[in-house]
Amino acid sequence: MADETTGDSSSGVDKFKTYMRTRKGMILAVEIFLCLVILICYAASHYGGYSAVAICELIFAVVFLVVFTLRLDQQFKVISWVWSDLIRAVIGALLFLITSLISVIGGGDGARIAGGVFGLLAAVLFSYDSYISYLAIKTSKHTPTATDVNDDV
Repeated sequence: MADETTGDSSSGVDKFKTYMRTRKGMILAVEIFLCLVILICYAASHYGGYSAVAICELIFAVVFLVVFTLRLDQQFKVISWVWSDLIRAVIGALLFLITSLISVIGGGDGARIAGGVFGLLAAVLFSYDSYISYLAIKTSKHTPTATDVNDDV
């Protein structure tokens, strides 16, 4: 029993290491890191109201990292995970762009400006993530259904 438990945890670690070597895994890891940095910057600022975007996107990125690492997207086919990831990345890019521009243009203390600059970097990264997700949707193969069959009758 102990060997099975150890084998399961090492296979989970192996899955994590393998997924983190992919482009999507690295993007999600950097998104999580940037969200943590932005959260720390806004928490150190006198204007901490902009930290909600970083918290929400951090949670969503961790959830998608777990789903893709454990390959739950292949087990739960009810949800279109690629489309969900695209929507998450687009919304994250827009929200980080808006809040970061407000933070940088509005000025304030150094921590708020630093959070805004890191937020602009996060907006660029989330935009790239949405582009990668869009390409994955675009290049995914169309599976024919019963209505797609071409009958020459």
